[in-house]
Amino acid sequence: MPTARIVLDWLRACIAAFQFLTRLPIPVQINYTNLVFRRSVIFYPLAGCAIGLLLLLAGEGLSLLLPALPAAVLLLGLWIIVTGGLHLDGLMDTADGILSHRSREQMLEIMKDSRVGAMGVIVAVLHLLLKFSLLYTLLEMKNTGESFSGLILLAIVPIWSRWFMTAAIQRWPYARKESGLGSFFQGVSRGHVLISFLVALFTTTAFVRFAFAGDGTVIWPVLICFASVTCIAGWFMAAYMSRKLGGLTGDTYGALNELLEAVLLLGVVVFVIHFATY
Repeated sequence: MPTARIVLDWLRACIAAFQFLTRLPIPVQINYTNLVFRRSVIFYPLAGCAIGLLLLLAGEGLSLLLPALPAAVLLLGLWIIVTGGLHLDGLMDTADGILSHRSREQMLEIMKDSRVGAMGVIVAVLHLLLKFSLLYTLLEMKNTGESFSGLILLAIVPIWSRWFMTAAIQRWPYARKESGLGSFFQGVSRGHVLISFLVALFTTTAFVRFAFAGDGTVIWPVLICFASVTCIAGWFMAAYMSRKLGGLTGDTYGALNELLEAVLLLGVVVFVIHFATY
């Protein structure tokens, strides 16, 4: 039946999003065509929601068993493992290329090199230290009872960082003339971005309603803050990368995700420290 076939096609796209963005065990064989890749971006926020839930559950459990310092290390390790380090690899390659201050063509060649250079290592270390320090702050404040658990908001971070990857794929041109992993996503339309945005809104709303026991007063502030920070910070970062490279690549999509996670997590910590009262 046509309806059943359509449902199966979109189910394959959803599974493809989870298999591509996470290392969650989903033993389903998918034929990865360009169409599947394009459709899969709609479900990126849903995959981010699954990652966020894992981080929330792990953070709550670790905080009961361990002090904040080792708990933050393990939580950060889980964050990397559940994504297979895919986006972190993109961040390092992007840093090696853009921070080399070479010509545009040389930057793109450097980013293709499987070896990691000095700038990639430096940026990755600083990035992970920032994430670790922010996770430690959230866990420490939770353990001392100074504020409500910022882990609730931490779980929303991966939703919006992954939604912006969809927006970046559609908004900025692909930088490489030859094919690459990012080229499989060419053809993503504004419709894909809009539906992906609605998925991000839905998953965030559902999660906030559950976490705050149906308190509708916090839904819109959370949605507006996450969406605004994501769009503003993501646009500046993507525009800078595109200006340097003549467009974006698969590596820069991963870099954008990692950097946005750090920015959003930083915003969560600022909120928890200065504004949270419950």
